[in-house]
Amino acid sequence: MSKDNPSSNPAAKLWGGRFSEATDAFVERFTASVTFDQRMAREDIEGSLAHAQMLAEVGVLTNEEYSKIAAGLKAIAAEIEAGEFPWEVGLEDVHMNIEARLTERIGDTGKKLHTGRSRNDQVATDIRLWLRNRIDLIAAELTRLQGGLVDLAEREADTIMPGFTHLQSAQPVTFGHHLLAWNEMLNRDYERLMDCRKRVNRSPLGAAALAGTTYPIDRARTAELLGFEAPTENSLDSVSDRDFAIEFCAFAALLLTHLSRASEELVLWTSSQFDFIDLPDRFCTGSSIMPQKKNPDVPELVRGKTGRVNGHLIALLTLMKSQPLAYNKDNQEDKEPLYDAADTALDCLRAFADMVPALKPKKENMLAAAAKGFSTATDLADYLVRKGVAFRDAHEIVGQSVSFAIAQNKDLAELSLEQLRQFSNVIGEDVFEVLTLEGSVAARDHIGGTAPNQVRAACARARKALEAR
Repeated sequence: MSKDNPSSNPAAKLWGGRFSEATDAFVERFTASVTFDQRMAREDIEGSLAHAQMLAEVGVLTNEEYSKIAAGLKAIAAEIEAGEFPWEVGLEDVHMNIEARLTERIGDTGKKLHTGRSRNDQVATDIRLWLRNRIDLIAAELTRLQGGLVDLAEREADTIMPGFTHLQSAQPVTFGHHLLAWNEMLNRDYERLMDCRKRVNRSPLGAAALAGTTYPIDRARTAELLGFEAPTENSLDSVSDRDFAIEFCAFAALLLTHLSRASEELVLWTSSQFDFIDLPDRFCTGSSIMPQKKNPDVPELVRGKTGRVNGHLIALLTLMKSQPLAYNKDNQEDKEPLYDAADTALDCLRAFADMVPALKPKKENMLAAAAKGFSTATDLADYLVRKGVAFRDAHEIVGQSVSFAIAQNKDLAELSLEQLRQFSNVIGEDVFEVLTLEGSVAARDHIGGTAPNQVRAACARARKALEAR
């Protein structure tokens, strides 16, 4: 083994000076993270380039050394991009693999790159850079989904469907209004994501192992070079903080909860019992034994993946719950849950953003369903109140009217004026204006209401907000 170049032997660790024997082969595999953290290679090189530039600017590296390091790192980035990089489990992680390869390419100058930093602040920087990039991709896909929702809601502003409570027909609403309810959930998700991004966007680089470094580094400069808003304030917290990862997973869990709720409705609506919408074939699969089946696999999978993301949130909370300051090897377990939560959120958003604009409502079926279940009963109560009847008395009168209509196997709108007047003599011919589905939805004419003109106004406000992002 060469003492001058220990990285030439994979069994020789870059930290192995005080060790007298090689790492056990099983322990080497058990403790290595390169099989999954290599996906942060681009961010690792980005952070190293900024660190090297700063070291040159403060005089720790010469300009010539910086140039060699920068050229070497860029060549390694090209190797990784081409799939030609020789990843070694014996080198443990993405950081040591790249550093060893750099020294192999440019010689001893490569060993100077790690001056003034530790793998502790290096990985904290890498994961923030990686997550920031993922957040931006997720934000773009979330906005695309919302744009499709708003467009569909505007097209269906007049389409009447039943609104439900307890999954029982309650009052008529418009399909556009229902879609905008989904959009409101996603608005909150977007706000949470952007708020999370603020806390992700702080640079721990320069905190070193846990106490900072004696070299004259410029942490504000590396933060600037990497697009961070500012350096983190405390070196101990900088290397051990994973709040930002937990916060992101909390966002992802809520996002998937909202997509799961929408998925459940899509699954119900595509069933033969509801038959409210048609989901295009490209988002469905069939049965291997029942030729008539068309299964809504995309919403079912999104619904199922929600539990997976919830699990990642709990895993990270549990990971951090009893760790003393500062960095501990436990933190290596942060990446796989975070990676999968981000990947799953992005994939589910993409599936929904592609699928939602292709939804085709079956308007006749929706209208027929809204006409069942006495969904205009509340409108009759409101009518009586406007005629001077106390609400509790009106509630009793309508209850009696519904009971009578059930016995007659009719809807309220199908009863005659004489039949209605037996429960209250204040009921007049104008009652049938409020008992129609169209009259019911049109009467909810206020901000947040289901009236078609309010739905269109809400769509305009939503589209303006999306354009301002």
